[in-house]
Amino acid sequence: AALSEIHGAETRDAGAVAGFALSLVSLILKQQQPRLPILWIGTSEIFREAGFPYARGLQTSFGIEPGELLFSEAPRLVDALWVAEEAARMTALAAVILEIRGSPQRLDLTATRRLHARAQNAGRPLFLLRQAGEAEPTAAPVRLIVSAASSASRETVAGPLAGSIGRPAFTVGIGKSRTALPGQFTLEWNPDEHVFEERRAGEQRAKNPVPVVPASRRRKDPAPASGAVLAFAAVGAPAAISPTARDQPSRPQRPAHIGPRRAG
Repeated sequence: AALSEIHGAETRDAGAVAGFALSLVSLILKQQQPRLPILWIGTSEIFREAGFPYARGLQTSFGIEPGELLFSEAPRLVDALWVAEEAARMTALAAVILEIRGSPQRLDLTATRRLHARAQNAGRPLFLLRQAGEAEPTAAPVRLIVSAASSASRETVAGPLAGSIGRPAFTVGIGKSRTALPGQFTLEWNPDEHVFEERRAGEQRAKNPVPVVPASRRRKDPAPASGAVLAFAAVGAPAAISPTARDQPSRPQRPAHIGPRRAG
């Protein structure tokens, strides 16, 4: 429970940064009973540029009910910082997300110290999302640089589906950490299990060992095939004449009234 920075190097990375933050929130909510709401704070410029999360996608991809995510749109950055400081001390929230664009002067070491201290006292995480922001001295113990990674193909029963788009993937770099060395790795978000899975270089996903159709147990044997069994002649062998065809009269012996009709 503390202040954590999640950076997007460019404005176009705002979607990946938001998706990564929602993944972290999903992990937090899985451990809470009862589940508490999340407060997302931003300025009008932020929401106008990056938009709001899609309500139906929250439930499908992250297991977050739309009513569990609250938004606070502030007209100015100073107002957004004030709301974040007040919300960081509240234990009625599961987490607080503060999204800021660029590198404003008001977001200095003093402001982040206040946010970090209040989040620690409340025992709640506070995620500081930075759109196209530069790395500056802050009180956050952890700074992650997040961007979108190429998704692998969808896994099917017959194997990877060519040309398809699989799970969301994030390239995560450790910009600052008190307990970890700088590095970079790729994480895939499993929208079914709501967990992260690390993608290693040259590693393929383990195939499902369970058969597609399990063997029958405590069931009767299948019924035998109905009807007669026919034997077909081998290729090149003369066709056998059936008794029915041998008893048929020749064409000249057939009555005239059953002959073919003529036009006219």
